[in-house]
Amino acid sequence: MPHHPKKRFGQNFLRDQTVLQNIIACIQPQTDQHVLEIGPGQAALTHLLVDKVKRLDVVEIDFDLIPDLQNLATRHPALKVHQADVLKFDLRQLTNQEYSLRVVGNLPYNISTPLLFHLLEYKNLLRDIHVMLQDEVVERITATPGHHAYGRLSVMLQYHCQCEKLLDVPPTAFHPMPQVNSAVVRLIPYAQLPLQAHDYSRFAAVVQAAFAERRKMIRNTLKSFLSAEDFVALNLDPQLRAENLSVADFVRISNYLSSRKSRSDYPGSRLL
Repeated sequence: MPHHPKKRFGQNFLRDQTVLQNIIACIQPQTDQHVLEIGPGQAALTHLLVDKVKRLDVVEIDFDLIPDLQNLATRHPALKVHQADVLKFDLRQLTNQEYSLRVVGNLPYNISTPLLFHLLEYKNLLRDIHVMLQDEVVERITATPGHHAYGRLSVMLQYHCQCEKLLDVPPTAFHPMPQVNSAVVRLIPYAQLPLQAHDYSRFAAVVQAAFAERRKMIRNTLKSFLSAEDFVALNLDPQLRAENLSVADFVRISNYLSSRKSRSDYPGSRLL
């Protein structure tokens, strides 16, 4: 019985063989590697990966897709199938070896941002991440200061990872066709952060506040953090907007605040 894609799971199954082969070429899987595929769906990418790696774990939320995946696993011992919500999935059950796990997948666009941050909670286990996302999200992830797409997501992900757009993917590559363009992005978590926030929660709070009203100058959006004297001490133009500040600038502001013994309180922030 054919499977009908489910909107609640954001299912758009990748069918284009050329695109699939291009993704494999980007990933370059090796026979000694451990790969986690998120949302294998009808296993189009799974089929191309399973004989190329030492171990392939797949996490699929849709019960209806599990039998076919399990049937595939009976023919390929390297394949392990997990029926689970990946947002609640603990990657530590797959490995405890640092920077060993490679993550791939065609991510449901409705959960792509929280899913990326869920993965980064385990970044010490991850070698790299190759995922399909809405093109607009990839543009935001990889944007540089001054670009219209540069924002909170850009800063937070670029703090943790090297970020690179690899492929454009048209709607015609999927069934059903999404109403947006897609792209494949590569994220490589830093083993050693090039920029270190002394207090990560403070750093996240500063970024959150700065972009909360992105058209306002930072003298307004960061007024609960910085005084006029602080801007002078930081040699920072208070008339800039958040989109003009680099990741290094946000780290510098955060570390400046951390160094001030006269003020220990700051607005709280979630990771994103």
